[in-house]
Amino acid sequence: MNNNLKNQFCGLFFNSPIVLLSGCVGFGKEYTNIDGFTNSDVGAICLKGTTLKPCLGNIPHRVTETPCGMINSIGLQNPGADVVINKILPKLDKTETNFIINISGSSFKEYGEITKRFDNTDIHAIEINISCPNIKKGGVAFGNDPNMSYRVVEICRKNTTKPIITKLSPNQADIAFSAQRCIDAGTDGLAVINTLMGMAINITTKKPIIGNNQGGVSGPAIKPMALLKVYEVYQVSKNYNIPIIGQGGIVTANDAIEFIIAGASTIGIGTAIFYDPLVCHKINNGISEYLNNNNLNSINDLIGTLKLNSNTSQYDTYLDKSIIL
Repeated sequence: MNNNLKNQFCGLFFNSPIVLLSGCVGFGKEYTNIDGFTNSDVGAICLKGTTLKPCLGNIPHRVTETPCGMINSIGLQNPGADVVINKILPKLDKTETNFIINISGSSFKEYGEITKRFDNTDIHAIEINISCPNIKKGGVAFGNDPNMSYRVVEICRKNTTKPIITKLSPNQADIAFSAQRCIDAGTDGLAVINTLMGMAINITTKKPIIGNNQGGVSGPAIKPMALLKVYEVYQVSKNYNIPIIGQGGIVTANDAIEFIIAGASTIGIGTAIFYDPLVCHKINNGISEYLNNNNLNSINDLIGTLKLNSNTSQYDTYLDKSIIL
C-alpha cells in the first residue's frame, strides 16, 4: 500500500481512504473468495446493517438496475445482533482492516440497546443508520428530522465509548443542520450520503418493480447530488474536526478525488464493487498517482480544498441588466 494513502479516521488508523459500504460486502468475508481481492486494500469495511432481533427483510423484487445505477430495497435482512456478535465477528481477521458495524433500530431504546451490545465487542467503530429509505419503521423518519437524529445519536453516545459514525439522509431539507445536530449529540464522524429514494415501474404490469414499491437509488446517477451534500456538510463539520465518509456513485479515482476536494476524509465504495470487485485497487493507485503528480504528501493535504467560483454575483448583475435592456 502506498504511504501517501495512509490516514486516520475517528482515531482509527486507515491504510487506505476507501471504506466498503454497508450492504455491499455482506459481513466482510464474501468478497475475499474472489481472486485478487483483499480486505487489506481498504481502510475499513462497514458490515451489513444489523438490528437487535433477526429481520427477514422486504418482499422481492429487492434489486433492479436503473440508468447509471440501481435501486435496492433489501429491508435490513440480518440474523440479529447476538448472532453477529457471537458467530460472525470472531471469524473476521481484524489485522487486515478496520471493521465497522452498521446498526439500525425502530425506537430510541432499541438503538441504545444494540449500541450497548456492540460496545462490549472488538468491533472498531459503530455506524448509526438513521436514514434507510426502504424500511417501514425508523429509518427515514429518524434521518429526516434533525431533532430525532440528535436523540438517536445521543442515546448511542451514552452506550458506547467506541467511535460513532452517523449516516445522513439526503432526503431532507437541510442536511447541514442535521449534521450540526448529530455533532452536538456526540457523533465522531459522518457518512454522507445514504441512497436517494426512487422507483422503477414495469410498464406491462403497471406495478413498481421493487416489491416494497420504492427503494434506495445508488450508483453514478447520484454522484452530483452526493458531492454537493458532502460540501454542505463539510462547511459545518470542519469547525469541529469531524471527518466525513463521502459516498454516492464513486467508480473511479477521479470520482474519489472530487469527494476529497469537496471535504471528505475518506470515500465509500458500494455499487461499483458489484460489477468490478477489484475496483478498490485501481482507485487507490489513481489517488496515489494524483497526490504524487501534485506534490501532495497525503490525503490530508487535499481535503476540503475546493475553490468556489468568485464572480457569480457579477454575472447575475450582468444578466439583470441584459433583461432590462
